Amino acid sequence: MIITDEELKTLTLKNSLITKTGLMELEDYIKNTGSNIYDALIERNIASDEKLGIMISDYLKLPFVVLAKISIPTDVYKIIPERLARKQKIISFGLDEKGLKVAMTNPKNQLVLDAIAKKTGLKIITYMATERDLVGTFHIYQKDLQKTFNSLIGDSTITPIKEIPIAKMVDLIFAYALQDRSSDIHIEPQDKETVVRFRMDGMLQDIFKLPVKLHDRIITRIKVLSRLRTDEHLAAQDGKMRFDTDEETVDIRVSIIPIVDGEKAVLRLLSTHDRQFSLADLGMSNEDLEKLTAGMKKSYGMILSTGPTGSGKSTSIYSILKILNRREKNITTIEDPVEYRIKGVNQINVNPKTGLTFANGLRSILRQDPNIIFVGEIRDMETAGIAVNAALTGHLVVSTLHTNDAATALPRLIDMKVEPFLVASTINIIIAQRLVRKICEMCKTSTSITYEELNKNFPKETVQKHFASAKQCQVYYGKGCKICHLTGFSGRIGVFETLKMSDAIKKLIIEKSDADDIVRQAISEGMNTMLDDGLEKAKKGLTTIEEVLRVTKVESA
Repeated sequence: MIITDEELKTLTLKNSLITKTGLMELEDYIKNTGSNIYDALIERNIASDEKLGIMISDYLKLPFVVLAKISIPTDVYKIIPERLARKQKIISFGLDEKGLKVAMTNPKNQLVLDAIAKKTGLKIITYMATERDLVGTFHIYQKDLQKTFNSLIGDSTITPIKEIPIAKMVDLIFAYALQDRSSDIHIEPQDKETVVRFRMDGMLQDIFKLPVKLHDRIITRIKVLSRLRTDEHLAAQDGKMRFDTDEETVDIRVSIIPIVDGEKAVLRLLSTHDRQFSLADLGMSNEDLEKLTAGMKKSYGMILSTGPTGSGKSTSIYSILKILNRREKNITTIEDPVEYRIKGVNQINVNPKTGLTFANGLRSILRQDPNIIFVGEIRDMETAGIAVNAALTGHLVVSTLHTNDAATALPRLIDMKVEPFLVASTINIIIAQRLVRKICEMCKTSTSITYEELNKNFPKETVQKHFASAKQCQVYYGKGCKICHLTGFSGRIGVFETLKMSDAIKKLIIEKSDADDIVRQAISEGMNTMLDDGLEKAKKGLTTIEEVLRVTKVESA
């Protein structure tokens, strides 16, 4: 970092980002988690990456740039080679008559600047950018993967199969998937070719194709890396491996199953970078953050995160656990499986073969003197009963539940035979969420949509709340470019609703009122629904109206 930890501590105090007491608590958190002060400030929702960058650049009297918010022409960023850019954390983002604009984490590195000036013959104008922003921008260097593999394979009809570098090809697949921020890799054999697809921003996309004769060797290489049987081709196999990059070590979960045309491999990439976000980074509004923070400050009760599979519940929960993680607290989790390790937290894997279910594991955890318990998922009556009783007896319980919205979680627990008065007594806060794709900043553009068109797809009162009653409403979309693979989207952000327990809602729970009554009461008390949050993000240009409609699937009024 361009300034010392001590300088950053002084700056945070001077700018009233934190109190002296808060700084002492933050230092304890850093000792416990092995984090650093910059990351800790972000993880504990004290400041955003951009806010810290602006604060540091002002202190150093350096101009600041947010690369994620600008479009960088191909001929400009290629002035600095990718290898040098990644090594020195530098990128060129603008070129005009005044000179070459470069962003770097350390604009005081005069040796690098002199070398670039000498090579290009241009005057160098330096800007400071945060490391997270820079690393997130390096994906623009990515080459066409199909062309890369074609050059490795050569003429597949005459190149001997033994001469094709399979190990290098597999490593490239992993590296490119990580650069694209993919969550999964699918390697699918077909009749005449093998198709490799990446799940990017929740959507599967075809990335490139390979000759089918290479398929078995690629699968064998993956089996070797994940320590699976290479002579087994008719049974499903599960394994795991690790892949090292310059920035991190990535855990990869491997699933191989036999299908009609051969063996299909699906690899889940568990990148630690995905868990370094704060709740604000994930898209939670200040109002919802305040409600959640109040719920987390309680030493007992239950915090629930709800939503379908793939809605980002685990990411939110890990962010919450990082905030709660202090040395004086004993945090124990039971998960299926443990996907990300948190230093200082005791994490248990569910193992049905040994009888270690959620319910049995939770009973054992209660004998481990816990302060905070994370139950990966409440799936059945037994787990629900034990979790609620744990929350009632002085423990803070964090868990997930598969329901469509926050209010539906309450009758769902009652359906699991938890007494209504226990539900009302134990729940602190319920978060519901979905993930929407973010508009690609490199090709974002605005357009107009009529008030009538919005009313066709969304309730009239909701449209009026966010867009007033203007005849034309400005919204945004991505035109599609090389960076976003012509999709118009890059990355994802959460849309949330946070239901805080109140006396009126407790009364409705005890009376066994349905979810609609609870929603109406929560809205009257100030709750913003996921639809509200989504439309607000669309209005700000973070996502599209179509994405909000896709994930909320509302009916028009």
